[in-house]
Amino acid sequence: MTPAARVQAAIELIDDFLTGRSGEMALTAWARRSRYAGSGDRAAVRDHVYDALRHLRSYAACGGMSGRPIMIAALRQQGIDPHSIFTGDRFAPETLSAKEQEQSDFSSEAEQFDIPDWLWPIWCQDLTDDAQLVAGNLRQRAPVFLRVNIARTTREAASQKLRDESINTEIHPSVPTALKVIDGARKVAQSDSYRQGLVELQDASSQASVCALISEIKGPVLDYCAGGGGKALALAAWLGKKVHAHDALASRMKDLPVRAKRAQADIVLKTTDQIQQTKYGLVFCDVPCSGSGAWRRDPSGKWRLGADQLNDLLISQFDILSNAAALVSPNGVLLYATCSVLDRENGQQISRFLKQHSHWSLVKSQQFFPGSDGDGFFFAVLQNG
Repeated sequence: MTPAARVQAAIELIDDFLTGRSGEMALTAWARRSRYAGSGDRAAVRDHVYDALRHLRSYAACGGMSGRPIMIAALRQQGIDPHSIFTGDRFAPETLSAKEQEQSDFSSEAEQFDIPDWLWPIWCQDLTDDAQLVAGNLRQRAPVFLRVNIARTTREAASQKLRDESINTEIHPSVPTALKVIDGARKVAQSDSYRQGLVELQDASSQASVCALISEIKGPVLDYCAGGGGKALALAAWLGKKVHAHDALASRMKDLPVRAKRAQADIVLKTTDQIQQTKYGLVFCDVPCSGSGAWRRDPSGKWRLGADQLNDLLISQFDILSNAAALVSPNGVLLYATCSVLDRENGQQISRFLKQHSHWSLVKSQQFFPGSDGDGFFFAVLQNG
C-alpha cells in the first residue's frame, strides 16, 4: 500500500469507529477483508487510527468529526503536507477542498486537550495543577513494558535472551521486575522468552503495585478481580506463593490456566462460594474503573465513558472494596488498585472506606501518572488491625 492508500484506509476506519464500533473491532474487520495489506501496512494503518483516537477532539476541531478532516489534521500535526497525500490518485483520498485548507482555533480547553466536555470539570477538580499535563501525556503513544518472571530468571538474563531474539530492552529505573522495550515490541508475543513464560506483557505501574508488597504475607493469597490473570501471575512470582484467582465473571479467567502453566505458577481458580470459606492474608483487588490512566493504549475508552457509567463504577468500586475487606484475616492486607488517574476512584474511595472501618489503617498509597515510565495507576495497601 502507498502512504496515501494507508491514510484512506485510516479515514474509513475512523468513520467506522464514529458509528459506534470499537477501534480494535474496526481494525480487526479491516485486516480480515484486506488480504492485500502486508504486516507493515497493517501496522501503519493501526498507528494512524490510534493516533487519531488519542487526538480525536483536537483533530476534529480543525474541520469536523469525521475521518477525512481528522486525518488532514493528523498529517499537519506530523509535519506532513496533506496535499502530498490527498492527491485524488488511485487508492488515495480526494484532493483538498478550499474549506479543508483552512485551519480553525479550539473552542474550549476540553477540545484542545482531547477530553469529553462532561468530564473536563471533573478532570480539573481531581487532577488540579496536573490536569493539562496528564491529558497531554494521554495523547502520546504508550511505551511497552515486560514483567520478568523472577521465579524463573533474572531481569539481566531475560534482557539478554530478548536481545538474542532482536528485542532490545532496558532496566526500569524503579520497578524491580520491569523491562522497557526499546525496539522490537511487535516481536514479543512470538518470542521464545514469551512462549517459555519468562516474560509477560504488563505495564510497569501495574507491576509496581505488586512490588509494593515488601513484607511477608502470612496466610493464603487471593486475587479478587483476577480477569485475565496478569496480577495473579505477578503475585505468584513476586511472593513465591500459591495464588487463589477469582472473578465475578468467571469466563474472564478462561485463559489463566494456560498462562499459569506457561509461567510455571501455582494458581488455583476459585468460585465466589469457595472464597467465602477462607480468610486471606492478602486480598488483591484491582477493581473495574474508568481506565483513564491507560487511555494511551485504549483511546476508544475515553470516548465510550459517560457520566452515568462513571457514577456506576464509583458505586461498584466501593462495594467491591467492602466485600473484599470482609475476606481479609486479622492483621492481613488488602491492596486496592485501579488504572485510573481520577481521585474520586482512588484516594477518595480509600478515605471513605477508612472512615467507615476504624480498625483498618493505610500502610501505603501511590498515584502514578502516564509518562515514559508507565501508565496512570493507583494503589493503596491497607491493613486489617
